[in-house]
Amino acid sequence: MVNAEEITAKLKDLHERSAQLDMPEPERLVMMKNVSDYANRFISGLPTVKAFIDREANSLAITNQKRSLPELLELYQKEVAETGINAASGKHLGYIPGGGVFTAALADFIAAVTNPFASVSYAAPGAASIENEVINWLKSVFSFPANAVGCLSSGGSISTLIAFTAARDKHKVKNEMVQKNVVYLSEQVHHSTQKALRIIGLEDVITQYVPLDAHHKIKTEALERLIETDVAKGLLPFLVVATAGTTDTGAVDPLNEIAAIAKKHKAWFHVDAAYGGFFIMTSKKHLFKGIEKADSIIVDPHKGLFIPYGVGAVLIKDSAAVLQSNYYTAHYMQDVSNDELLKSSANLSPELTKHFRGLRVWLPLQFHGIEPFIACLEEKLLLARYFRNKLAALGFCLGPEPDLSVSYFWYPFEKDADHKNRLLMDAIHKDGSVFLSSSIIDKRFVIRIAILAFRTKMDIIDEAVEMIRSCLLKLKQSDS
Repeated sequence: MVNAEEITAKLKDLHERSAQLDMPEPERLVMMKNVSDYANRFISGLPTVKAFIDREANSLAITNQKRSLPELLELYQKEVAETGINAASGKHLGYIPGGGVFTAALADFIAAVTNPFASVSYAAPGAASIENEVINWLKSVFSFPANAVGCLSSGGSISTLIAFTAARDKHKVKNEMVQKNVVYLSEQVHHSTQKALRIIGLEDVITQYVPLDAHHKIKTEALERLIETDVAKGLLPFLVVATAGTTDTGAVDPLNEIAAIAKKHKAWFHVDAAYGGFFIMTSKKHLFKGIEKADSIIVDPHKGLFIPYGVGAVLIKDSAAVLQSNYYTAHYMQDVSNDELLKSSANLSPELTKHFRGLRVWLPLQFHGIEPFIACLEEKLLLARYFRNKLAALGFCLGPEPDLSVSYFWYPFEKDADHKNRLLMDAIHKDGSVFLSSSIIDKRFVIRIAILAFRTKMDIIDEAVEMIRSCLLKLKQSDS
């Protein structure tokens, strides 16, 4: 048995070694200046750096050798910031970017320092209130009723998972009933939709892909026919998924008409507004008519509000269905009263422990107000039109006029058009000054532009057009 003196001596030694984790203020001030200087250099350098560097990261192994913070920041810059896509850059036009407004970064720092447990209201009433106020604001933006529930998630995939689980449990889709229920989708739906269905045990549910019109939107008359045919076969329409801003083409499905069809057949109506939802605050508001009739919607502040990656949101009208899916308790949680169920996001989501995400949305909205965010969204809509006009003048073929800020194009080479557009895409990636991506739409290889980064301005679109023109010219010259 270890005596008291040995325990005391051991604790003193452990205290001295473990105290290194709690640094004194002078050391913290130096470290904060190091980080602040790095952040300022990084942001100031964004206009002149490439948006894409095709290089793998090296030398990041944990070796238990201590390194200084300046050394680690230099390593981070070289092996993280200078590899792959620069998602903070306004030149990131390939995928829907994660934004990264500075005030959200400050919020994350404060949240990490104070470290409240925002998932349970009893544990951190103020933090939980901030998350709930963000949800309340979102309910007002999308005209959802006050008694709807919602929570902040890591992104659209988890938001979709939460919504679909509630729909599944509401409609009692389980066991032998799975193969009798039908889900109606667009081929343009985000792949997280099919992934969520598989994760929640509905891999064997019947999936109907609804035909699309020339603008890549769901044909409502085709949806109606599909449902009526399935009902005649004794099947059960369970879930209809519409998209308010597809990531491939920027299309908004006819939400109002789809809502009416879903209601008629008592199906759960879900709207994926992860990318496009916040455009409801702009001149495109009319496109979102009917979104307020959805049973659930998802929207990503880390897209249309330009917050850093890692914060999505889900709104659901049927609170009982959400609680049925997610509410569990444990003996050590007995101090939490039942009247707090809907105040605590832990009861509305698979997550119990999570980052205090609400602050990174709440603080920027409180600091900047709403107007700069709306102006930024309007700017992106206009930049998409500006880009398309420039590309058309260069002889490119364009996809249909987008509802929002995503568009696609291809060059009409006389021979081997798909192959040569692939070569053009390769050249654009090799150049890397502006990052674009590709897709397959209507069996055609196309190049895609997604304009949403808050730092994307007209001069960057001009740079993108010049890069495309230059890469095309070099391709033509090598082909001649």
